Amino acid sequence: MDNLFSHAGGPSPDPADAPDALDPLILTVTVPCHVAQAFAGFTDHTHLWWPLESHGVYGAGSYVEFEENLILETADDGRTSIWGTIDDWQPPLSFHATWHPGTTALWSTELRVAFRAVPEGTEVRLVHDGWEGAEDPARARAEYAAGWPVVLERYVRFMGGTPDEGDEGELG
Repeated sequence: MDNLFSHAGGPSPDPADAPDALDPLILTVTVPCHVAQAFAGFTDHTHLWWPLESHGVYGAGSYVEFEENLILETADDGRTSIWGTIDDWQPPLSFHATWHPGTTALWSTELRVAFRAVPEGTEVRLVHDGWEGAEDPARARAEYAAGWPVVLERYVRFMGGTPDEGDEGELG
């Protein structure tokens, strides 16, 4: 498996359609709760909302968690896959991690997720960058451009939001 989104359904965006195929992916959603709750929902309760059946290394039945400085998926038979290493942890405001689910740390990209209060609750901004670290940078970016909206929609629903209202659609 090349990365976490390599078996996502539907067509992947054509990297040639982007102004620069290696620009960061930036997605912003809003959830109807306080910043600390939004952060905890994202990091402490990931196993309850992440769509492992379609966006996991081991599929349905596995468990994903933030454990110490790792983002880790554990299969029901005990196998583990490290998705990334957290190198900047600032609860409840942000975290930064290397990102390499389903592959080796040698082919990692970078993930930063930031949380800030807005009148509607909490804005969650995900920036996925560092494509030059991926084995196939343009392909990895295209797959994540298709996969992150699906993942974030599940998070918004889990946090009590409506994806249509909570997703500002900023991707670029």
